[in-house]
Amino acid sequence: MREELLRTLLLVDADHAERRALAATASRAGWSLTAADGQSALEILAGAQGREVRAVLVSGWDADTGPHLIAGLRSGRPELPVLVLANQESIPLAVAAMRAGASDFLVKPVAPERMLEALNSHRDRRRPTGELAPVSEKLATDLSLEELVGAAPDFRSALAVAAKSARNRLPILIVGEPGTGKETLARAIHSASLRAKGPLVTIDCKAVPQNIIDSTLFGHVAGAFPGAFSEKVGKLVEADGGTLLLDEIGTLPAETQALLDRALATGEVRPVGCNGSNSVDVRIIATSSTPLPEDFSPALKERVAAVSVTIPPLRERSTDIPALTRHLLERIAGQTGMKPLSVGNDALAILMRYGWPGNVRQLAGVLLRAALQCQDSSLGAEHFPHIAIQSRFSGRRSDRQPDLSQSSADAALGGPQLTLFRADGHLRSMEEIEADVIRLAIGHYRGRMTEVARRLGIGRSTLYRKLAELGIDTRG
Repeated sequence: MREELLRTLLLVDADHAERRALAATASRAGWSLTAADGQSALEILAGAQGREVRAVLVSGWDADTGPHLIAGLRSGRPELPVLVLANQESIPLAVAAMRAGASDFLVKPVAPERMLEALNSHRDRRRPTGELAPVSEKLATDLSLEELVGAAPDFRSALAVAAKSARNRLPILIVGEPGTGKETLARAIHSASLRAKGPLVTIDCKAVPQNIIDSTLFGHVAGAFPGAFSEKVGKLVEADGGTLLLDEIGTLPAETQALLDRALATGEVRPVGCNGSNSVDVRIIATSSTPLPEDFSPALKERVAAVSVTIPPLRERSTDIPALTRHLLERIAGQTGMKPLSVGNDALAILMRYGWPGNVRQLAGVLLRAALQCQDSSLGAEHFPHIAIQSRFSGRRSDRQPDLSQSSADAALGGPQLTLFRADGHLRSMEEIEADVIRLAIGHYRGRMTEVARRLGIGRSTLYRKLAELGIDTRG
């Protein structure tokens, strides 16, 4: 109990404003905050108060002094979590900080929930340590619909709906758990749409305070409310001629939902405090981690969910993990300071058995961390000890994948075998062989159906017809 009461976060080299903001966030979760410069921080850890320090947050990263500071902080406390709060989101910076011994890498301004998540992840031994989530997300953006990796039927069905809807003007609602790739899919839809040359403007609805969300969406005129010293253009106007991505639309206040529905119905946006309006032509792509709540505006729900796409969680498409892993490692290798890495079947088997509560985003973070620490040319089971432990011993259902059959795992790891003869020595039927060839192609080209069709020398429509006729189901 005493340990819980004496949880001190040691903040190093932060300015006064930053200390105030971080102290307010930390105190909400029961942390006390002590601030110091680098030398004073080392003295604090060496003194009696140092026993109360449970984590260190270093503000800013300097390539010359950073490694020495982390080495000093950890000299007497090797297991002490040291989080780096960087000024910019950069994989090269993350590489440098992590290789110097940082436990995690956060980017200013850090969202309160992200900071608390990072702190808690290092205190809970059942949870993976920091997964570099903000940085690893950059590995999966700006992909076309055909580059999205996955052959599981539910995932391919979601992509098919998205591809069919991309070139019309209707709003789209994308539903999926955090980390499944909703924003990545939204960007791919925009790129495939007739508005691809127009802007793609994003609002994280849950991150914008409710008292300024109307101003953010619709804009405001000078003097509209206290603090509105100048005119502001809203995101709806910024997105004119393009797409507005409303992340977590279900968190919008009821009053804002009504105003947004009116704006979308009329094509007219009225800034806060203004009697006039602006005409806009905007397509809405909305995302939500859960089905929209029951008290969500029925009119707005009907409007934004004209087309609905549900992305399955990663635990429901475990056979996609080998292809996803190789794809993400290729993207990691393309970053400054990183090297190409292969991955062994022993490692893939561990990754497939895990339940991935953080979905693809968590997988990307785990792989980035493993790649940073790998001294060899290949990742093996030894690079994922915390995943193996959680898969076997955690009591949380989200930490394991009990429904993955051995045959499905073997097929995903080794790929389907192309066998011409039956056990009795007779040739297999052309239909059976054709089905195996198609399965092999889908796995080899990571579910990219256009590439599969091209390599097989058939059209996409012919490929989908054959999938139906042959009853191909990659879930095993």
